[in-house]
Amino acid sequence: MNKIRVVELFAGVGGFRIGLENADPRFEIVWSNQWEPGTSKQWASEIYVKHWGRDGHSNEDIAKVPTKQIPDCDLLCGGFPCQDYSVARTLNQAAGLVGKKGVLWWEIHRIISEKNNKPHYLFLENVDRLLVSPASQRGRDFGIMLASLNNLGYAVEWRVINAADHGMPQRRRRVFILGYHKTSPIYSMIIGYQNSKNAVSFGPDQAYKWLKKEGVLAKAFPVGDERKSFTSYKIEGDLEDISKSFGASKGGRMFGNCGMILDRTVYTSKVYPDFKGPSTLLGDIIEKDPDKIPNRYYLEKGSMGKWQYLKGYKKDKRISRRSGVEYSYNEGAMSFPDPLDRPARTIVTGEGGNTPSRFKHVVKMPDGRLRRLMPVELERANMFPDNHTLIDGISDIKRAFLMGNALVVGVVERIGKELAAHASSDERK
Repeated sequence: MNKIRVVELFAGVGGFRIGLENADPRFEIVWSNQWEPGTSKQWASEIYVKHWGRDGHSNEDIAKVPTKQIPDCDLLCGGFPCQDYSVARTLNQAAGLVGKKGVLWWEIHRIISEKNNKPHYLFLENVDRLLVSPASQRGRDFGIMLASLNNLGYAVEWRVINAADHGMPQRRRRVFILGYHKTSPIYSMIIGYQNSKNAVSFGPDQAYKWLKKEGVLAKAFPVGDERKSFTSYKIEGDLEDISKSFGASKGGRMFGNCGMILDRTVYTSKVYPDFKGPSTLLGDIIEKDPDKIPNRYYLEKGSMGKWQYLKGYKKDKRISRRSGVEYSYNEGAMSFPDPLDRPARTIVTGEGGNTPSRFKHVVKMPDGRLRRLMPVELERANMFPDNHTLIDGISDIKRAFLMGNALVVGVVERIGKELAAHASSDERK
C-alpha cells in the first residue's frame, strides 16, 4: 500500500493527525505547523511536540514560512482559524475574509498555488457560519474560496456535520471541505460519470449521485434520499468580481449544508443525517468516581444564584455601548444542570475556570452536588485520548481553551477512512 503523505496546517493539538492515523495506516504526517499569535507560551505546539516530536514540526507564523520549506504532499489538511466566522460573534462583528484571522485562508491558497506538485487532496474544517459570511453579502466568502480552489484545478465538496447526529459525544456542528485535484484518482472518478455507456456531461444527476450516495462524505456520513432542495448555478467572474457581487441579501442563502463545485458550477442541497447506530452521551464520558474529582470543580453555594441567572430565561432592558440606545434583550433558558442522557453541548474556549457562565457545562453528581467538567472530560467529548493536553505547567483553563478550539476526532477518522478507500479504488480493482 502506498503512503499518503500529509501536511497538517493550523495543527492545534493534533486532532487531524489523530483522526487520520486512526483511520488508515497509510496516512503519514510529513510536516506540521502550529502558531498561536499574541502569546509567548505556545501550549498547543508544545503538546503536539510532546506526542510526536519536533522533527517535521514548525512553530512559526505560517505567513512567514516560504512554500519551498513545506514538503510536497498528497493531502493538505487543517482547521483554519475561524474566529472571524464564529457563531460566538454577532453577525455585525463577523469580519469574514478581511478579518485578522480570516486572511489566513489566503496562506492555504498561497501554498497550493505556489506548489508545482499540488496536493491531490485537501481536507479542511471550519465553523458552519462560513457558509453565510459576511452578513451583508451572505455566502461571498465561501464563494470566493470555492472559486479560487476551482481555479487551482480542484473539484470541491462540503458538508455541515453535527458530530452528535452520528453517534458522537458532542453537539458540534462544523463544515468539512474536501478538494480533489484534477490529477487525483478521485477527480477522475467524479469525471468518470461522463464516460459511461450513456455518456453525458457532468450535471445535477451526477452531482446528486456523488453527494448523496457514492462520494467520500456520503459514504462516511450517510444521508436520507431527499432531492427537493437540490439546486445548481454558476459562479461567474474573477475573484474581484465575486467579491463585489456574489452572495445573497440578508436572510438569503447561496449554499445548503451539502454541495460541490466543478467547473465553476455549484450543486447544493439540504440533507438530513441517516444514522441508526449507538450514541455516546454526556453520561458516558463523565468521571463518576468522586475521589478523582478535585473540590475546585464543584460549584460554590455562594455562586449558585449567578449560575441560575445566567442559565435561565432573561428579558432585560439594556443600553447599547456603541449608540447609548436602550433595547430589549431576550434569552431562552438552558438546561441546568446539563442532561446526562444527551450528548454534550458544543465546547467553547471559555469552558475553563470557576467563574459562573451560561456556556460552561454543569453536571449533577449522584450525591446531588453540581460541578463543572474537568479537562479530561472535555477531551473525551472531542474523542481525544485521556489527558492528551496534560503537560508540565499548563493550567486547566488553558487545557479547556485548547479543547474549545479543537475538533471531534471521530469525524476526521470516518472521513479519513473513506478518503483513503476512494483514493485507492483503482488499487483495489
